[in-house]
Amino acid sequence: MRSRHEILARVIAPLFLLGVAVPWQLQAQDRAVAADATLTFDVVSVKPNKTGGRRVSVASEPNGRFTMTNVPAQLMLVIAYQLQPYQIVGAPSWLQSEHYDLIAKPPDGQPAASGDTAGPGPLQFMLRNMLVDRFKLKVHTETREMPIYALVLSRGDGKLGPKLQPSTVECGAPGRGRGAASPSGGLSLENLPACSILATAASVGGKGLPLTQLASNLSQRVGRTVVDRTGLTGRYDFLVEYTPDPPAGAAPPGGPPADPDRPSIYAALQEQLGLKLDAQRGAVDVLVVDAIQRPTED
Repeated sequence: MRSRHEILARVIAPLFLLGVAVPWQLQAQDRAVAADATLTFDVVSVKPNKTGGRRVSVASEPNGRFTMTNVPAQLMLVIAYQLQPYQIVGAPSWLQSEHYDLIAKPPDGQPAASGDTAGPGPLQFMLRNMLVDRFKLKVHTETREMPIYALVLSRGDGKLGPKLQPSTVECGAPGRGRGAASPSGGLSLENLPACSILATAASVGGKGLPLTQLASNLSQRVGRTVVDRTGLTGRYDFLVEYTPDPPAGAAPPGGPPADPDRPSIYAALQEQLGLKLDAQRGAVDVLVVDAIQRPTED
């Protein structure tokens, strides 16, 4: 059974200060937003949470239950469809303002966590079917032109920053890291885990990865799709450390507290990596909410 933080790191959007958003985007073949109708929770309880508390939790429990406590309804869509909050359009305002408690029991032998699959797994399909059943959700996907950031070189001479270097590490498929525990000391290019993204509340590091992986992770932090247009191919070691800006998003739990003397993420990219985020417009896959209703209480 995965720990709570492992699940958070896989599925929670940064808007809600819970963890890193998933790297997967809506796929072109998913435009009808099909769900495996056979993947449903055996038991589901959904109730409004009117405590007014700030604490939000999502957990897969040892007894097999999947729970969400005091979550905005929008977060259920974020997890179910593996996207960023800015990719949800046409949703009523109560999806952000009204909070709910969910207690769900997957079928015996079917874990709620989706594991390491690079796409929707059992949890996502069970949540989608629950949203259709209890919230009367109807959605479709579109590609729309929206503000994006292009990750580009910041210097005219193409010189890279001190914390961005071509990698000598050989990895397998892009983004399929071997994983490692966070270094107990300070971060450096040398002690980053190979073939993985290591993210804290105020840093992003990677070793032996293409810069598309950095761009994907930055998307989760700046509230806008980031596209790699550096022109740099191959694999790199990189580390950017900054002061997070909560209104723009947040990063995964864990790691040392942010240093307020560090630069913003935008300045840090230029100073440390020799890269910058250039505001542009581009195609973004979005989930359009056609209909949704408040669920009836159990």
